[in-house]
Amino acid sequence: MSSITKIRPQVRWRPLENEGNLAFLLLLPTMVLLGLFIAYPFIRGLLLSVTDTRVGVEGPFVGFQNFERLLSDPIFHLVVWNTCWYTLVTTVFKLGLGLWLALLLNRSFRFKAFTRAFILLPFIIPTVLSTFAWKWMFDPTFSVLNWMLYKLGLISSAVNWLGDPELAMFSIIVVNIWRGVPFFAISLLAGLQTISPDLNEAAAIDGATPLKRFWYITWPLLLPVTMVVVLFSVIQTFADFQIVYVLTGGGPANATHLFSTYAYQLGVGTGLLSQGAAVSLAMFPILMLIVVGQLLYIRRVEVR
Repeated sequence: MSSITKIRPQVRWRPLENEGNLAFLLLLPTMVLLGLFIAYPFIRGLLLSVTDTRVGVEGPFVGFQNFERLLSDPIFHLVVWNTCWYTLVTTVFKLGLGLWLALLLNRSFRFKAFTRAFILLPFIIPTVLSTFAWKWMFDPTFSVLNWMLYKLGLISSAVNWLGDPELAMFSIIVVNIWRGVPFFAISLLAGLQTISPDLNEAAAIDGATPLKRFWYITWPLLLPVTMVVVLFSVIQTFADFQIVYVLTGGGPANATHLFSTYAYQLGVGTGLLSQGAAVSLAMFPILMLIVVGQLLYIRRVEVR
C-alpha cells in the first residue's frame, strides 16, 4: 500500500508587513483627527485668504489683495508690534519666575507634594474663568487692586487698568505671566530632577559657589528642556486669544490687539472672513521663523 504524502503549502510570515499594517491602523484615528481639525481648517483658511468672501457671500478670487491691504493697515502694524512685544515680555518673565520656583521646589521641605500641586492651580483653572476673576480685580470701580493701593497710600484716585492703553497692555501681560509660570515651574522641575545630585556635591567639595554650580552644571544640563518649554510657550502665547478677548477685546483704541483678536474682529465681528483669514495667516511666517530658529538652536545644543 503506497503512502500518500501530503504537501502543505508553506506560508511565510512577514512580521514587518504585519507590524506596518498594525501601525497604520493605530495611527489612522489620529490622522483623521489631525486632518479634520488641523489640516482642513488650515487649507480652508488659505482658500479664504485669496478670495473676497464675507459672511453668507462667497466672494471671487482676488489673489494677494487681502495681504496687500494689510501692509497699508496701521492697525495691523500695531498688531504685529503688540504680539511680538507681548510674547517677548511674557516669555522672559515666565522663564525667570518659573526657573526660580523650580529651584525652590527641587529642595526638600515639609508639604513639598502639596506645594507642587498648589503651584499648578493657576494653570489648571479654565482660562476664561480665571480671566474673568482678573477682570473684576482690574475693574476701576470695584477693583481690589485699587482698594489695596489706596489703603497703602500709593494712589489717591481709582486707576482704570483696562481703560488706559499702556496699563491695559501691562495688565494682560501680568495675567499671562500669572497663568504661564506654573507650566514653566513644573516642566523645569522635571528637568532638574533628571540631573544627578552627585555632580553638584562634587563641585561643592571642590569649592564651587552655588552660583557657579548653577551656571556651569545645572543650567547647561537644563538648557535642552528649557528650550523645548520656551518653544511651546512662544507658540501658545503668540496665538493667545482668550485672555486678551475677555479682558480688553483688543482695546482701548486697538492698544492690546493681537493677531488672534484682530482676526476675530475682522472675520466674525465685521463679517470680513477673507480679511480675518489673511490676518491669521500673516502670523504664520513670523511664527515659523521663530520656531525654526529655536529648533535649530535646540539641535545645536543637543549636539554639544
